[in-house]
Amino acid sequence: MTGLQGGRMLHSMIRVRDLDKSIDFYTRLLGMTLLRRKDYPTGKFTLAFVGYGDEAANTVIELTHNWEQAEPYTHGSGFGHLALGVPDIYAACEGLAAEGVKIPRPAGPMAHGGSVIAFVEDPDGYKIELIEKRA
Repeated sequence: MTGLQGGRMLHSMIRVRDLDKSIDFYTRLLGMTLLRRKDYPTGKFTLAFVGYGDEAANTVIELTHNWEQAEPYTHGSGFGHLALGVPDIYAACEGLAAEGVKIPRPAGPMAHGGSVIAFVEDPDGYKIELIEKRA
């Protein structure tokens, strides 16, 4: 399609109830950087962007916090997971478990061969797939 060649994915957005807890999870526990955060008082929401590098060259995650959201968000049946490459999946899972992070699928090879993976959950229950990617 004309006008789309050379495009790239910029970010994926998820809604979170406790922004500070989510920022801590993605930065301290998953090693991302808080790239920017901005309050929108007239809209009663805050946006925070986290990632492994500058937005100019990397895809990032937009964490959206709606100030008046009291109930947990439903994830629906369409969303699957976010995926992150990590150099040592077993050490990553050990460190996350020590922090109390839920690990519904511990690190190990895929059942039918291939990658070594694990699934963890962020504070809002979003699934994060960890895939071992050694340099």
